[in-house]
Amino acid sequence: MTKKISPTFTLLALAVSAFAIGSTEFISVGLIPLLIQSFHVSMAQAGMTVSVYALGIMVGAPLMTLLTGQINRHTLMVIIMLLFILGNLVAAFAPAFIVLLAGRVIAALAHGIFMTVASVIAADVVAPSKRASAIAVMFTGLTVATVTGVPMGTMIGQLGGWRWSFIFISVIGVIGLIADYILVPRNLPLPSKATAKGILRVLGNPQLLLALLVTALGYGGTFVAYTYLSPLLEQKMGWSAGAVVIILVVYGLMVAIGNTLGGRWANAKPLAALLKMFTGLFVTLLVLTFTSGSHWLGLLTVLFMGFFAFMNVPGLQLYIVQLAEKNTPNDITMASALNIAAFNVGIALGSGIGGQVTSQFGLSWTPVFGAGMVAISIGLTLGLIKLSRPAKRLVKKFNRI
Repeated sequence: MTKKISPTFTLLALAVSAFAIGSTEFISVGLIPLLIQSFHVSMAQAGMTVSVYALGIMVGAPLMTLLTGQINRHTLMVIIMLLFILGNLVAAFAPAFIVLLAGRVIAALAHGIFMTVASVIAADVVAPSKRASAIAVMFTGLTVATVTGVPMGTMIGQLGGWRWSFIFISVIGVIGLIADYILVPRNLPLPSKATAKGILRVLGNPQLLLALLVTALGYGGTFVAYTYLSPLLEQKMGWSAGAVVIILVVYGLMVAIGNTLGGRWANAKPLAALLKMFTGLFVTLLVLTFTSGSHWLGLLTVLFMGFFAFMNVPGLQLYIVQLAEKNTPNDITMASALNIAAFNVGIALGSGIGGQVTSQFGLSWTPVFGAGMVAISIGLTLGLIKLSRPAKRLVKKFNRI
């Protein structure tokens, strides 16, 4: 008889793997100056290590969901981590910039399907009232990666060369692989078979489509500035390369605090909570526009940006699952996959816009363009709130009758 694994340990395994994945997703943010020097590319080209990775997840999340939908969840998690390790080793030993980008795409394919499957598993293994918190625990791996993984990888890159940063991440991936093999249950139920028609059903639902746009713009707005955070801190605020490593650690701590609080606040009413979170992020990015040239005020604003940056993630992921359960119950996994894709559409869009802004206007203008993206997401969130109200009123009238 198979011994039942506690949901706490399952969430721990998912968080460990998410830590590895989070480390590689954002590692190039701290390595951009080194990549520019090593491959003799421009800042905008170096920024492609972020945007290409995000595009790989955007395409890979729904595609890999279609291809792997009927594979045992335990087996799938092991395959995912093996693919992840392979991608990072390709990046580590890349002889040319294009090969580095190829390695990033391979790792991104693993990332997309991992976050899709892990989000659903996290929500399913706990009580309904704790689903956003469970997703937040899983995503804590990502936030802890920004606290320790990304700064440590950056420091390793500065001391021994950027290649060692990707080797470091590969080692973390091996630890994640072992955690998944031991702690993810072997008898998890398979979801309904994902189909291409499921994509159309999700995208054809107005509320789900609007929610996906909110995810892309609300989450992606931060990355207009965050992708170029190291140059911003060094060139505009006057911090040394060594100080930037420490700042990234503190930034990551703020992200972890925001993510934890965001999960708790979104448990009951995710939409109302998201509206407040986006408003806080919008104000912070606007303030950063004016403080980006200040040594201390700029740093303080950057830390507030970290607080709001990932706060919306648990609520966005929970809300899309709730909408799918209500509107397209056979496509919950696909809806989750498309939302993971939407997160990375936002990253690709945000980092891409950031690259153009740095080229055309300069680093100091990146926060204001990010604020513009978040402002649109605020408007769309208000639209979702209005769409949800008529249904509630009809239910109340029906109950009175």
